[in-house]
This record gives sequence, structure tokens and C-alpha cells, in this order.
Amino acid sequence: MAISDMPMLSALRTKMQWHQERQRVLAENISNSDTPNFRPRDLVEPKFDKAGNTSVAAGGMGSLPMMRAAGTNILPTGGSASFNQNSRVGYETRPAGNAVNLEDEMLKVSANQMDYAAATSLYTRSLGLLKTAIGKR
Repeated sequence: MAISDMPMLSALRTKMQWHQERQRVLAENISNSDTPNFRPRDLVEPKFDKAGNTSVAAGGMGSLPMMRAAGTNILPTGGSASFNQNSRVGYETRPAGNAVNLEDEMLKVSANQMDYAAATSLYTRSLGLLKTAIGKR
């Protein structure tokens, strides 16, 4: 088994992929803040059990499937092409029918960036710790 196949590292990779996809969705919401009848979207956060596997009972994806980045990757077998989307966001609607609240979207983007930085830091430190443990440093 490769070091990167360990459940904890796979969970961190899935979390980082989720943050990347969420950043794309939030940027799309902001870019359409003046589009009539546009409804903002958000992604449902993946749930993990104590072993680092996604929890099917909690609405997770079962196994940790590979996700597509910018539509250029090959689809994995058995995995979905994207994360679930939460369409129940946005309750303020302007007369033009647009429900994007720029302040809320900017707060979400900022929180998403901080969480992504924390996940990448944990991933990097975990890899460094494992390399130290097997004497590769």
C-alpha cells in the first residue's frame, strides 16, 4: 500500500478536493450576482467516520472516489463526477429574482480558503511525519 492510500490521507485529499470545488461554485455565485433569476448554490460537505472513510449513513459518498478537475480528468469507476450540491441556500431575493448576497458569499469564500489552508497543512505535515517514521528524511 502506498503512503498516499492511507485512509486519513485519502480523507484529507477528499476534503481538499471538496474545498476546490466549493471555491469554483462560490466564485460562480459571485460572478452571477447581477444575473436575473440566478439562485446561489453551495456544496454539501462530505462526512467522515473515525477511520477517515466517508460515512454513507451521514450522506457521504461511500468510498473515496476521484473527482474531476475542470472536466479534463477521466471519470473513476463507481464515483460521482462532482460533489452533491445544496440548492436550499439564499433566502433574500431582489426584484430581478437574483438571490445572491455578496457579503455572505465573500464570508463563505474566506472561510473556505482558511479551511483549505488548514487541510493542506495537515496533509503536508502528515506526509512529513510518515516520511520521518520510515527514515526517508
